[in-house]
Amino acid sequence: MTFALRPALFALDAERAHRLTIRGLAAWGRIGTPGARVVADPVLATRVAGLDFANPLGVAAGVDKDGEAVTGLHALGFGAVEVGTLTPLAQPGNLKPRLFRLVEDGAVINRMGFNNGGLSAALHRLPAKRRGVMGLNVGANKDAADRIADYVGGVTAAAKVADYVTINVSSPNTPGLRDLQHGAALRDLLAATREAAGSRPLFLKVAPDLDVAAIDDIARAVIDHRLDALILGNTTISRPPLSSANAGESGGLSGAPLKALARQKLAEFRTATGAAIPLIAVGGIDSGAEAYARIRAGASLVQLYSAMVYAGPGLPLRILRDLAALLRRDGYASVSSAVGAG
Repeated sequence: MTFALRPALFALDAERAHRLTIRGLAAWGRIGTPGARVVADPVLATRVAGLDFANPLGVAAGVDKDGEAVTGLHALGFGAVEVGTLTPLAQPGNLKPRLFRLVEDGAVINRMGFNNGGLSAALHRLPAKRRGVMGLNVGANKDAADRIADYVGGVTAAAKVADYVTINVSSPNTPGLRDLQHGAALRDLLAATREAAGSRPLFLKVAPDLDVAAIDDIARAVIDHRLDALILGNTTISRPPLSSANAGESGGLSGAPLKALARQKLAEFRTATGAAIPLIAVGGIDSGAEAYARIRAGASLVQLYSAMVYAGPGLPLRILRDLAALLRRDGYASVSSAVGAG
């Protein structure tokens, strides 16, 4: 599929272009997604956290913050769509401009700040019938007096409608939020949200900017509190060499330059967890070959976001077809048999 609209979208401010894309996908979903093409390949089907995925490719949180385009995104070929991040109360996020393309680097910098219309509004918007798995990613309001209480409320509400719930403590754009990734604060959060989720699968999303000691601590905590998966990770505050004029913008970096760091953290978490919990890889995934490499490195599922900015809506189908071919080439009967094989 040719990304025919790219020149027009790239002529607009990045955030405005994103909003127009989501509105277009939402409208496509409302009219039944005519012309949708689905990859129905048994080699891609997999089961993670007790959930059946038609394929291991998901939409990362941040694409559809308010649950407007779940049907349209599934129709692009994704096996899962993760809505959010949603906070208990609506909040505008940080001042604009706050989303920047780094075209020369195949990257994006954002400092959005959990802008969303609030959890309650999104819950009333979500489709009851879905083509694939739907997760809800929840966070805390910027000015919350008790952030753990925000997470508990979000998980409690989201667990009633989502296939899985993710607690997001990985954003660099809400001051102090990443402090919840460590020590007693993390354990208190996991204990409270695990109880709130009940039997609903509960995932934790962490940042890629973690050292080995922090990774070991998180691994122990998620296993001890019986979480169902770890998402690795979010945008990075680190800055590898970049060429774009927007390279100096503050915020989290995503896209191609994140690839090496994301691979490294996947390997470190695989070692730290001893394969005791499923891992979901995010960051710099832009091809079937890269998705396959992450799976062989230990990822049970993969998610993408920034690559679609540059490769367009045909990217999911290309990734899935190439991934299926690679699995068959190497004699794997399923995704799960390839997890960690590298």
